[in-house]
Amino acid sequence: MRDSLRSPVLSLLLGLTAITGGSVAVAPAQAQDSADFRAYLESLRPKARAMGIRDATLDSVFPTLTINPRVVQLDQSQPGGGAYSPIPNFEPYRRQHVDAARISRGRIAYQTNRSRLSRIEAETGVPEEIMVAIYGHETNYGSYTGDFDLIRSLATLAHEGRRRTLFEPELLATLKMLDNGVPRSRLVGSWAGATGYPQFLPSVYLRIAKDGDGDGKADIWTSEADALASIANYFVQSGWRKGQPWGVAVNVPGSFNRASVAAKTEPARCPRVFNRHSRWLTMAEWRKLGLSPNSGVWPADGVMATLLEPDGPGKTAYLLTSNYRAILDYNCSNFYALSVGLLADAVKQ
Repeated sequence: MRDSLRSPVLSLLLGLTAITGGSVAVAPAQAQDSADFRAYLESLRPKARAMGIRDATLDSVFPTLTINPRVVQLDQSQPGGGAYSPIPNFEPYRRQHVDAARISRGRIAYQTNRSRLSRIEAETGVPEEIMVAIYGHETNYGSYTGDFDLIRSLATLAHEGRRRTLFEPELLATLKMLDNGVPRSRLVGSWAGATGYPQFLPSVYLRIAKDGDGDGKADIWTSEADALASIANYFVQSGWRKGQPWGVAVNVPGSFNRASVAAKTEPARCPRVFNRHSRWLTMAEWRKLGLSPNSGVWPADGVMATLLEPDGPGKTAYLLTSNYRAILDYNCSNFYALSVGLLADAVKQ
């Protein structure tokens, strides 16, 4: 079974071309990989047609595709993130991702886009600074969005098969984008398929992307207005609650009984993320337990929040609302979500 998923790089090494009579013979293993790849692409036609993708679109792109060995290498080198591997402290990550340079550039992006940001916030309830913080974290305010050919990368990953259930739908979504008129030159991004200023996966683009400047297109690659409107729409779809903060830094008393607020249910997703959170209590209940704000405004008494101590007892802790969970929908990582919230707060100051 594993041989059928062999890296194309290994296949190339095992099937070196033979020089015969002054001509180059194609290596059998390499030729077989290419034939399997072509057959796989053709097998996608019924699924593509069911999505309304025209055969003409497939005919124009399939012949141009080849396997990208580098993408397979990158995918196979991803860390496993075992359930029992230790979780480092948050503070080093915070210093790296909520640094002076990112805050400074964020404030520039915030001021430059104030008119459109305020309009989007009025329409959606998503705070201006949250949109900017996502923009900053994903692509450093558009400075780098990736240069991998999305269709080639996703076709490679789907064909390789290790995570086909993830990558095949994204490949089909990218083909749908092309069929809808998105230029092939726009369809570039990370090796795993994230694209544009917000680094949306293709399926997310089809579902979420918005026209923010009124030109009739959802151009998340060159239009900041479209990218910011699309980010806001993502949070709307994730249940963002207008007027509620993402969270607040708090001080926890030394005598605090953490066992008394431990969560009692197993999370349905991202257990390494959600198992670090307490159960839900109101802000009034947290205050009665002795927690006090480190700085900033204490949310209304009825707001529900969970407690997270990312660096352990005695260090800065956070009470996190349902809007924090919306940030986790964007990227299910406590470090990511906390740094987005903290960058947003710093950008607005």
